[in-house]
Amino acid sequence: MKGVLGVIAFLLFLVIAAGIYYYSTYNKLIKLKEGVDAAWSDVDVQLKRRADLIPNLVNTVKGYAQHEKEVFEYVAKARANILNAKSPKDEIKASNQLEGAIGRLLLIVEKYPELKANEEFTRLMDNLEGTENRIAVARKRYNDAVKAYNSAIKMFPANLIASKLGFKPAVYFKVENPKDKEVPKVNFNKESGLVGVFVYA
Repeated sequence: MKGVLGVIAFLLFLVIAAGIYYYSTYNKLIKLKEGVDAAWSDVDVQLKRRADLIPNLVNTVKGYAQHEKEVFEYVAKARANILNAKSPKDEIKASNQLEGAIGRLLLIVEKYPELKANEEFTRLMDNLEGTENRIAVARKRYNDAVKAYNSAIKMFPANLIASKLGFKPAVYFKVENPKDKEVPKVNFNKESGLVGVFVYA
């Protein structure tokens, strides 16, 4: 009789321990997922802020280079993709497109050194540089949150619970061009004749 009671007690202990582990793991995964969502929200704010700067920047450059229609259309399309993105994956792809579009736009500036005397252009470039720096910081925080979350849902035995409850891996915010891993800066070097061109330290 005592042996049976011992087995029952042991099995009961296992059930209770498994239940505690199950719910503690679930709560941990929820917390990590919320951390990813919060970090992405910060990224999204900065990406939208950059997109909001683009129309005024384009209009300022247009005043000096109206014939660069193809580049302006490319920038407008890339900006629209940011605003219409429905998921982090789509927005990350659109962000990389917009970075390339901004690069193409600023290459035009090399042909028009008089833009450096335009106060509005200088102000916009200062705002853009500040936004790029904030994007870089937010992107790192987001990727750190994704790494912690993805690692948690892949590790045994938590991966069994994650799979059963539908936890999916989050996407990293990776840049397409390796040079974009550095924080973009704006070069107003008068001697080089380059104005507002992104350079990478």
